[in-house]
Formats: sequence, structure tokens, C-alpha cells
Amino acid sequence: MANNNKISRRIIVVSAVSLLIIAAVSYYLFASGKNDKNSYKFVKIEKGSIESLVSSTGVLNPVVTVQVGSQVSGTIARIFTDFNHKVKKGELIALIDTTFLSASVRDAQSSLDKAQAQFTQAGKDLERIKVMVQKNLAAQTDLETAEYNYAVAKAGVKSAQASLDRAKINLRYAKITAPISGTVIARNVDVGQTVAASLQAPTLFLIANDLSQMQIIANVDESDIGQIKVGQNVTFTVQAYPDKTFEGLVQQIRLQPTTIQNVVNYSVVINVSNNEGYLMPGMTATINFQIAHADNVLKVPNAALRMRPTPEMIAQAKSSPGRNAESNRRDSSAQAGSQNLATQNTGPQNKSGQALFQGQRKNSALLWFIDERGKLQALRVRTGLSDGQFTEVSSDKIHEGMDVVSGIVSSTTQTSQQGTPFQQNRSMTGAGRRGGF
Repeated sequence: MANNNKISRRIIVVSAVSLLIIAAVSYYLFASGKNDKNSYKFVKIEKGSIESLVSSTGVLNPVVTVQVGSQVSGTIARIFTDFNHKVKKGELIALIDTTFLSASVRDAQSSLDKAQAQFTQAGKDLERIKVMVQKNLAAQTDLETAEYNYAVAKAGVKSAQASLDRAKINLRYAKITAPISGTVIARNVDVGQTVAASLQAPTLFLIANDLSQMQIIANVDESDIGQIKVGQNVTFTVQAYPDKTFEGLVQQIRLQPTTIQNVVNYSVVINVSNNEGYLMPGMTATINFQIAHADNVLKVPNAALRMRPTPEMIAQAKSSPGRNAESNRRDSSAQAGSQNLATQNTGPQNKSGQALFQGQRKNSALLWFIDERGKLQALRVRTGLSDGQFTEVSSDKIHEGMDVVSGIVSSTTQTSQQGTPFQQNRSMTGAGRRGGF
């Protein structure tokens, strides 16, 4: 009798556990069927400022840069300046050895003295011949010869004087002076180095006029150049100070095109203030041209405008109760509109790889949201400026803080993360066995 009671209790316990498992599976299947097949990611409509930008790169340069060369050949005897030194206009910065040049001056002086002596003698000869001709002691041809010799001697004096002046000028050229006031940014010679002045003067120094004012020569793609205007505000960063933003103004748009890897670019000159001295010549600048600006407007992340619902989601939106004819007509085009939404808002890619939506105004787009009944709905809004991350939107049916759909989270992912009810029940059953069953 005791054995029968023990068997009966065991049958009852096993039956109860089986019923619990069946109930858990049924509840899970019911809940899964009741929930939507997909859940959504949401973003909020924000209010704030937005800028439309065109991006480019360029190189920083001084406004005025002068290459200091040498007009005479020789050996560098002394150097009086170095890199980063500030110099004034006319200041002596280098000296070429003057041994040969001084000798040239002395030689030219000797030639001048000789020419002057010849000129003096020719003058005396001419006066003597004139007297002899008057006394019929010399022929007329002798007078003409004396006049010719006098003229040649006179010309010889002028030529010798010019040679002396040239030699003195070359001697002065041995003193290299700063043509402008500024900062030495390059020194290309050392003491003892020989410089040869031929058809092109060798560059000894590079002097920048004023590094407190600099320029950026930016290369702007031909697809964006129409949006660039003289006087436009510019912001830029350099790799040396990635967290610091600098400002500038467009000063000139050059008409001469340049072709880089089959892409036509135009040079844009940007004036930059460098009073703090952070910027240096040759730095690469990442530039944003401010095309348009809007304050206190509603904007959404571009992910919400790229949201493309599935056909099931479109059908769900159509089947929601209380919808009028206009809503049904709007949703009938929602699927087609959503398929083209990404292209409409991101735009085709230009040759430099930058999205063409920057600086462009779009007409309209679809925003998706969940209404008070928990149903997915579509709302068409007017779009405005875009900065690549956010887009300006406007409609009398949207407001700041409103949640809109930006993406879909598949229910398969949720299931894999939550596990199955069998796994949970197995753990529960195991715990029961440890209790003595």
C-alpha cells in the first residue's frame, strides 16, 4: 500500500512539471505571435542651429613670401641670420667673399686711369695739330686723324668709368640684405658654400612678410565652386590642433582651373588671422565653407530620413482603424517614396567623394512614427538645410522632442538574446531535481 502511494505521488509531480512546461511554451508562443515581428529604433526631433557646408582642403602660406638670392658668384663668407629670425628691410643677412670683387674694382679703376691719360694725350695732340694746320705745317688729314683719336679716347674714358661702376655695384651685391621686413622661414646656404649666379639667381633665404596674417590656398571641386562667394565665412582645423577651430574669409576665387586625377578644381584664397601664432606655413587645413545658416529650427538625424519600412509595415499602417482617404493615399506612395528616400537625402556622390546634399535644399521627405494606438504612421515633411548629420524639417504636425523611427530591430535578434523557454524550463526542472525528485 505504501509503495502504491509513493508511485502515485511521483506520477502527480511529473504531471505537474509537464503541465508547467506546456504552459510556459504556450505563453511564449502566444506572446511571440501577439508582438510585432519588428521593433524600432527611435530618435527625437530637436530644435537648434544648422549649417550647410562645403568641405575642402588646402595649404597655409604667408601672404607675402620673398626669395632672397645672389646676383654675384662667390663663396659665402658670413651669415648674420638663421631660421625663424626676424629681420628688418635693408638689414645685412649674409656676406659673399669680396676678394675677387675687390680686385675687379681695382682693375676697373686702373683701366679708367689709363683711359683718362689717353684722353688727355689725345687732347694735347689735337691742339698741336690745329696750330700746325693754321701755319700750313700739317695736312688736313692729320687734323682729322687727331680729332678721331680724341673722340676715341673720350669714349674710352666713359667705357672705363662704366666698368668701374659695374665693379663697384658687384662689390655691393656681395652684401646680401633683407628686401622686406619679416621672418626668415628658410636658409639654404652655409658659410663656405659657393653660390653661382647664372641665368637664375640662387635662393639663399626665404622671408615671410608677416606671419600674423596668412592665407590658405584651397582646392574646391568644380561641382561646389558655384556655392563659394568672396567674403564668405570659413572655419578650418589643422592636424597639429585637432580640437581648435580657426576662422577665415574668402578673399579670391581664381579662374585658372587645375586638374588633379581627372577632377577639375579651382583655387580659393582664404585670409586667416594668426595673431596667436598657432599656424605655420605648409600646414594642411581641413576647411568648411559656410554656405547657409539657420537658427532655432527643427531638425532630425539623417538616419530618420533614410528609414525604409518593409511592405508588412506599410500594410500595417494602411490597415490601422480611423484612417481617412488622404491618409490611405499618402501611405500608398509611402513605400515608393521610402525606397528613394536615401537617394533623395544623401544625394549622389561627387568626384571627390563628398555628398552633394551639402549646401542643397530638398523639397520633402517621409518621417515614420508610432501613433497613440501603437501603429506605424508616415508623415511627409518639408526639408531644408543639411550639414551631413542633421536635416532641417518643418511641418505643422511635428514638434520638438517628438520620437520618430530611425531604424528597424529584427525580432530574430531579440529571440537569440533572450533565449528559448525550453532553456529556462530545463534550469527550473534541474533545480527541482536537486530538491529530491
